[in-house]
Amino acid sequence: MKKKRTIALLLVFILSLSAFGCGKAKKAQPVITESEKAAITDTEDFHLRDKKLLYNQYDPLEVVTMYLTVSTGNSGDGTDHTWEEINTYSAYDYEEMGVDRYKVEGLLQVGDETGVLPGELGYGQQSPNCTIQIRGQTSSRSPQKNYKISIRDNKGEWRGQSTIALNKHQTEGMRFRNKLAYDLMAGVDQMMGLRTTFVHLYVKDTTAGGDGKFHDYGIYTQVEQLNKTALKAHGLDRNGHLYKVNYFEFYRYEDVIMLKDSPDYDQTKFEELLEIKGSDDHSKLIELLDRINDYSVPIDKILEENFDTENLAYWMAFQILIGNVDTQSRNVYLYSALNSDRWYFLSWDNDASLRKEEHKILRRSDYSEWETGVSNYWGNVFFQRCFKSDKFCKELTKAIEDLKEYLSKERINSMAKSYASVVKPYLYRYPDYRYAPLTSREYDYVLAKMSNEVDLNYNLYYESFKKPMPFFIGVPMAKNGKISVLWDASYDFDDEKITYSFELARDSYFRSIVFKKDDLLLPTVEFDMLPKGQYFMRVKATNESGYTQTAFDYYMNEQGKVYGTKCFYVTGSGRIVEDTYVEN
Repeated sequence: MKKKRTIALLLVFILSLSAFGCGKAKKAQPVITESEKAAITDTEDFHLRDKKLLYNQYDPLEVVTMYLTVSTGNSGDGTDHTWEEINTYSAYDYEEMGVDRYKVEGLLQVGDETGVLPGELGYGQQSPNCTIQIRGQTSSRSPQKNYKISIRDNKGEWRGQSTIALNKHQTEGMRFRNKLAYDLMAGVDQMMGLRTTFVHLYVKDTTAGGDGKFHDYGIYTQVEQLNKTALKAHGLDRNGHLYKVNYFEFYRYEDVIMLKDSPDYDQTKFEELLEIKGSDDHSKLIELLDRINDYSVPIDKILEENFDTENLAYWMAFQILIGNVDTQSRNVYLYSALNSDRWYFLSWDNDASLRKEEHKILRRSDYSEWETGVSNYWGNVFFQRCFKSDKFCKELTKAIEDLKEYLSKERINSMAKSYASVVKPYLYRYPDYRYAPLTSREYDYVLAKMSNEVDLNYNLYYESFKKPMPFFIGVPMAKNGKISVLWDASYDFDDEKITYSFELARDSYFRSIVFKKDDLLLPTVEFDMLPKGQYFMRVKATNESGYTQTAFDYYMNEQGKVYGTKCFYVTGSGRIVEDTYVEN
């Protein structure tokens, strides 16, 4: 591919010399035809390629020391708050209050453990140069917060970045998984990564209640913010379309996804699905969704005309092999250049990677059952259509095989041990040791086992094609003294016959079975009306080869997910209500 591109560029260069009258030729001779030019564009130029030199500028094991002095600003820019307020409220609190996230002013200075260094951001400055607020959604409930530091205009940049995202990854025991994943991406041609750096943060609180002294906030990972600045730095179109996927399964969403000048357009509701980070002209996105949800348009045609299949296959293969399962409908960006019809998948938030051993230690039941292989993505209408294409499945398997070799035990083990040698000394001292999920001994055990997980996920990928696909359970319906339950039909890649088993219990561990039915040929069951109370139902699908799959639905208890399970209540009036609501 590189050789072809070099030859093509050389020919174009020769043609350009002729066109400008170089040499003695009086008339430019056609060296490359218009159809050949078009072929180069159509077959090569649309492939995603990152600027790999970006990752060679700094030591991946470097720890940058940042000093942050926070102060109360003014109501004009919303910085009239205290540091205590910033660290008290979660994203959910702000949603409930119906206000934007609070901010404070700050002076960010960069150096090492001896202090701020000449030539670095904030050196010699006394007045605030940034604003600070919490970042993240679920993580914002943790005692240790993640921070978004926005450097003000004309106040400088840090390594070409004006937005500094500092992540604590508090629930992630190793505290380096996100960085490890991004650094691995830097070696994958078909993906775009982001620059990451370990940061040791000190904070001086000069707001009301603060003591005005620097305090150690421990180790963080800085991740390059994926915005217009980052697009330009990575050689992409800064004016293009960029959406952060918050919860989005590629359905049409007609009542939310619409043009911004539509009378019913609501940006808040729009961004619950897709956060707008680039152009706000949604016409191209709408056209894409119309095509994906029009089953008269073959999926292979959509992939060929609207995506870089190579990028999609490698993005998905990478997530599957490292076990970054929370990517079915979020934790990814969609990007398209302004004058292109093609869309690309850019990775975001990888701290769930290589986490199976840690979950075993913590006795968590997550990341199993349907959250492996292709079944993990089956609920997404676009991905589901892709899996029904033999051509795409071959591309995905090709990427799996290629990345399996790249993500070798030796590579992952070497990188993980190097990162652990940096992170662990910070993690098991003040202040981070108070919130470390693992003991020091457990940390070392998980570290030693991490490199085995790619092989496990590789095998689970192939096994996932042998299983029936997951499905959703409907809400029970009560009528004429009976309760009926209907669920979606499962799908089998080999067209094998599928039967279902249904269980009904009073507890989420299914120790107290109320009703059970096996070998159901149709995705429905009926049983007698139930007394008032809470109930749990579980459905499994089994094909002729004996492979079993649970429903998508799950119930959360103290051990994590109870797969294939849906909770409902029967009220005193005989109504059936889904999940947590109970009527007296």
